[in-house]
Amino acid sequence: MLHIGGLRTALYSYLLAKQNNGKFILRIEDTDQSRFVAGATEDIINSLAELGLQPDNLNNLYYQSKNIEKYQNYAEKLIKQDKAYYCFCSADRLAKLREEQIAKKQAPGYDGHCRTLDQKTIDNYQKLNKPHVVRFKTPRQEEIKFIDIVRGEISIKTDNIDDQVLIKSDGFPTYHLAVVIDDHQMKITHIIRGEEWLPSTPKHVLLYQAFGWDLPNYVHLPLLLNKDRSKLSKRSNDVAAHDYLQKGYLPAALINFMVLLGWNPGDDRELFTLDQLISEFKLERINKSGAIFYLDKLNWFGQQYFQKMTAVEFYQAARNWLSKFDEKIVHQFNKNVSAACQTRISHFSEIKTEFSHLFNDIDCQSKDLVFKKSTKELTLQGLSEVVKDLQNINENSWNADNLQLHLASLVRKLNLGNGDVFWPVRYALSGKEKSETPVELLMELGKEKSLARINKAITYLKKS
Repeated sequence: MLHIGGLRTALYSYLLAKQNNGKFILRIEDTDQSRFVAGATEDIINSLAELGLQPDNLNNLYYQSKNIEKYQNYAEKLIKQDKAYYCFCSADRLAKLREEQIAKKQAPGYDGHCRTLDQKTIDNYQKLNKPHVVRFKTPRQEEIKFIDIVRGEISIKTDNIDDQVLIKSDGFPTYHLAVVIDDHQMKITHIIRGEEWLPSTPKHVLLYQAFGWDLPNYVHLPLLLNKDRSKLSKRSNDVAAHDYLQKGYLPAALINFMVLLGWNPGDDRELFTLDQLISEFKLERINKSGAIFYLDKLNWFGQQYFQKMTAVEFYQAARNWLSKFDEKIVHQFNKNVSAACQTRISHFSEIKTEFSHLFNDIDCQSKDLVFKKSTKELTLQGLSEVVKDLQNINENSWNADNLQLHLASLVRKLNLGNGDVFWPVRYALSGKEKSETPVELLMELGKEKSLARINKAITYLKKS
């Protein structure tokens, strides 16, 4: 699954790569078999494709799980250089060690029990096929320094870093070993990731140094936060990119929203095309502080992008979305409905929720048919005259200007107030106090359906 935070990371990586005529590489980091999720890779590929962030290696994806032997060989090199060692500690011993450390209010970590095992002991354990892992032999009493483009120089003493596992007991590498080797071999110049990976970076720096490789550039992005400044979670927002795409947010709107979660252009501009972002994106303008995920702001972007479309573009895009997600509605989605939706929604799924009165039967049997400043009698008079008048309008004359003229003329002719005509017509057609205008509703529903709904409202009023 492409997490919304992963989307931002992918977007920033894509922009940097394209800006520098580089390659945007998709690597499937699947060495933790316990976290395997069927369909996750396909979701990532499909989401990136729909958003226009096509990886340059799409026809030759790299899977870490298919290169296990390579990682094992590199770990063996470190063992031979006395920079790593076999650890035969059982899960029970490690669990007890952790409990003791916590009880003593010490930071949990490996105590180096197997760090100095002699070769004879190691050979005996291996003959017995005793389960083991490979650990990195972290140098003691040293200081690790690296530059993060967002946060500047960061340093940490190695005594605060335990001997990390490089190869697990199942033979698979840990994330730390695999990414360092792959980033080096793929000539990755910039490591862009969330700030939650910052504590792991010293471990990676140590591995680069152990292999004698040059460090890449590090860029740790600020956390994505809920409105209450807690870490972004499912409890407050959808967290997968496909959730937003399936709701019908335009990819361009989602991209525009996401790029500003942690980056700013240095001025008050908010709307950018992907090409503009490729030209203007700068790592140095990424913020340190957490970025708040305001759904209202995403909805604003959604509205802006819909309103930039031509009527034809919006109509076709909306029908395409409805064809995939609601075939029942697509047959009722005409150009009049489309026009009303385009100026009012932020994503296509709102067609179903905000305009449900156009596609489903409504219940207009309510006292709300009568405007607060009107009466039942005046409302009945107004609706009855509307029906008589509308029945005489032929299909060719059924247009917004003519309908507006007819309703306004009725109000004047009958010496009624707008609330005696326009309000009950709106409510009879939509079943809502707030909706499109009466004329818009008449255009959206058409003559036959409109008259049927108004007559139904009249019948209710007569019986009530």
